[in-house]
Amino acid sequence: MALLDPVIGQWFSRPNGTLFEVVAVDEDGGTVELQQFDGTIDEVDLDSWPDLFLAEASPPEDWSGSVDMDPEDYIGRNNEEMPAGYHDPLEFLDNI
Repeated sequence: MALLDPVIGQWFSRPNGTLFEVVAVDEDGGTVELQQFDGTIDEVDLDSWPDLFLAEASPPEDWSGSVDMDPEDYIGRNNEEMPAGYHDPLEFLDNI
């Protein structure tokens, strides 16, 4: 298995199927910051990175795993329309 470097924005899967994204690499501090699909933040030492047995993964199609929102929170009043800015989460938050 080839060694995969931690790249910010890259998604990886662990042997148990857990997905995470690399959100920061601190070469001076020797750490990699990970965000699990459910939003949990974790940190791994760069020295232990090769021991994780990771595979590159595609970003999940359902991005809502890391967002603490129920479907009722972002579905329009008639349950058919999405609010303005729905496809840009930051735009949606600015309208609240």
